[in-house]
Amino acid sequence: MQIRDLPFSDPGMPDARSGPHFLRWLGRNQLGGQLKSLAWGLLHFGSIAVLPYLVGLAVQAVVDRDGGRLAMAGVLMTLFGIAIALGDTMLHRTAVTNWITAAARVQQLLARKTAQLGSALTRRVAAGEVVAVSTGDVEKIGWFVEAVSRFAAAALTVVLVCVGVVIYQPALGIVVAVGVPVLALAVLPLLPRATRRADHQREKAGRATELASDTVAGLRVLRGIGGEDLFLDRYRRASQEVRTAAVRSARMWAVISGVQVLLPGLLLIVVVWHGVHLARQGRITVGELVTVYSTVTLLTYPLRHFEEIAMAYSFSRPSAKRAARVLSLQRTTHAGGGLPDSTETPSGDLYDPATGLLAPSGRLTAVVCGDPDEAGRLAERLGGHAAFDDAEELPSVLLGGVPLDEVPLATARTAVLVQDKDPVLLSGTLRGLLDVPASGAVSADEALRAAQCADVLDALAQASVDEAPLDAHVTERGRSLSGGQRQRLALARSLITDPGVLVLDEPTSAVDSHTEARVAEGIKELRKGRTTVVLTSSPLLLDRAERVVFLHEGEVAAVGEHRALVHSEPRYRAVVTRETDEERAPGAPHDIRAGRKSGTGTDIKTDIKTGIKTGTDIEETA
Repeated sequence: MQIRDLPFSDPGMPDARSGPHFLRWLGRNQLGGQLKSLAWGLLHFGSIAVLPYLVGLAVQAVVDRDGGRLAMAGVLMTLFGIAIALGDTMLHRTAVTNWITAAARVQQLLARKTAQLGSALTRRVAAGEVVAVSTGDVEKIGWFVEAVSRFAAAALTVVLVCVGVVIYQPALGIVVAVGVPVLALAVLPLLPRATRRADHQREKAGRATELASDTVAGLRVLRGIGGEDLFLDRYRRASQEVRTAAVRSARMWAVISGVQVLLPGLLLIVVVWHGVHLARQGRITVGELVTVYSTVTLLTYPLRHFEEIAMAYSFSRPSAKRAARVLSLQRTTHAGGGLPDSTETPSGDLYDPATGLLAPSGRLTAVVCGDPDEAGRLAERLGGHAAFDDAEELPSVLLGGVPLDEVPLATARTAVLVQDKDPVLLSGTLRGLLDVPASGAVSADEALRAAQCADVLDALAQASVDEAPLDAHVTERGRSLSGGQRQRLALARSLITDPGVLVLDEPTSAVDSHTEARVAEGIKELRKGRTTVVLTSSPLLLDRAERVVFLHEGEVAAVGEHRALVHSEPRYRAVVTRETDEERAPGAPHDIRAGRKSGTGTDIKTDIKTGIKTGTDIEETA
C-alpha cells in the first residue's frame, strides 16, 4: 500500500474487542509494509553492526603493518557506509508510510462508524472523546504501528550481534551477551508508573481542552452575565494541573532515558576493563578488543528502539482502547420483517410502537414532549439509527409498515432525514453548504425563502463585498453568525434535500417570534404533501400543524389541533404555556394567566428562567 493509493476503498472490519486486539489487527492488515520496513531495517542495523569488525580489522592491519588488509577494510567500510545510508533512507520512508496508512485506516473506520450511528454516537461516547480519538489518538496508534518494524529489526540485529560476538571472541562475548539483555529489560519495571503518569496527564489535558471548548462555544452567554473571569480562573487552574502532570510524566521518562544511558556506559567500562586484562595476558589481540568495544558502543543505537517501542505502546494502548470502544458500537436491528436486501425506499405513515406516535403520510405533524431529552431521543429513533445497545430494547419505528432498523442504512436515511436541535454548519462557501444530496424538487432559493434567510444572505453579502452571497465564506460551525441565523441555514439545508419524511427537533428555538411565524408558514407551504414531523413546544409552530400529538411520560396522551388541546388538555397547556402549579390553580390572577397564554408573558418569563438557570449552572460548576 502506497500513500498515493489512499484512501482505502475498504478499510476492513476491525477487531474491536480490546485495544491490543485492535493494534494486532492493524498490524496484520499492513503485513506487507511491515515486512518491507523490517528488511530495510535489517540492512541498516546489520550494516552498522558490521562496522566494528571492519574497524578492528583495520586497527589490526595497522598493528601488523599489512597494507592490503587495511585497503580491503577501507573499501568494505565504504560499501557498508553506503548500505547504512540506503537502509536508513528506505527504513524511514517505509516506516512513515506505515504510520500514515495506519492513521488513514483508523480515520476511515471512525468516519464510517460516525456515519452509521449519526448523532446517536454521542449518546454512548462523549463528543470530546470522539474528537480526541480521531485526532491525537490516531497519531499515537500510527506511531506504534510505525515503530514495530524498526523495533523488530533492532531486536533481531541485537540478537545476531550477541551471537556473533560470542562466536568471534567468547571471553568478551559472554560479558556482552549477558549485559545487553539486562540493558534491554532494565526499564521494564519503570514502565507501569510512567504509563500511569502519562494517562493522568492525558486525562488532565482532555478536561482542560473540554473546558476551553465549552468556554469558546458559550462566550456570548458568559459575557452577557459577566462569567468570563470565573471561567478564566477555572481554565487557569486546569492548565496548571496539566503542567504539573506533564512535568511528573516527563520526569519519569527522563529517568528511563537516563537508565538507557547509564547502563550501557557501565557495560562499556566492564568490557574495557576485562578486555585490557585479557589483552595483557595475550588471550585476545588489540584488534579484537577494539572490535568488541566498538560493537558495544554501536549497540546502544538499536537499543534505543527498545525505549521507543515501550513509549509508543504506553501511549498507544489507551488510544487504541478508546478507538476500539467507538468502533465496537453497533446499530441494533430487530428480528423479522424488513427489506434488508432491497434498495427500494419505504414510504407511508411513520409509526413509533414505543410511544404510539403516528405521523400520517403527507401531513405536517407536531409533537409536544414535556421532557426535551425525551424529544431528542424520539427524533433520533424516528430516523431508524438511534436505538443501539440500549438497556431497554425498543421496537423499531415503522415507515409504511417496514421496520427502519432493518432497512439498509443508506436507504433509511434517504427515506427519513432528522435534523437535531443543534445542527452543525461546516466551514466553506454557502453554496457548498447547500450542495447536498437532494431530490431536485426544491431549489436553494425556495429553501432559503422558506427558512427566512434573507437577513443571513445580506450579512454574508456585506462581509464579502466582491462575491455573491452564495459564494460567501461560512466560518467553522458558523461562529460568525448568530444562533438564529445558523439554525435557519441548517433548516434550509434540510429543506433542500426534500426527503420523504423530514423530522425537525426544535427548528426555531433560537429565532424571534416574528421570524418564527414566517418560518412556520414557510415549512408548511414548502412541505405540502410531504410527511413532516416537528418536535416543538412553540405555539406558533403548533398552531400551523395539521395534527398535534402530545406525549406524556413516553406515551401518546392526546391528539388533535393546537387550539383545541390548549382548552381540553391541562397537561398540554402546562407544557406549551409554561404554566406553574400556582398559575394553574383556580384562584390564580387572571392577568397572569392571560399574559401567559398570549405569548408575551411566556417569552419574558422563559427568558428570566433561562437566565436564572444559566447563572445557577455556572455557580454550581464553579
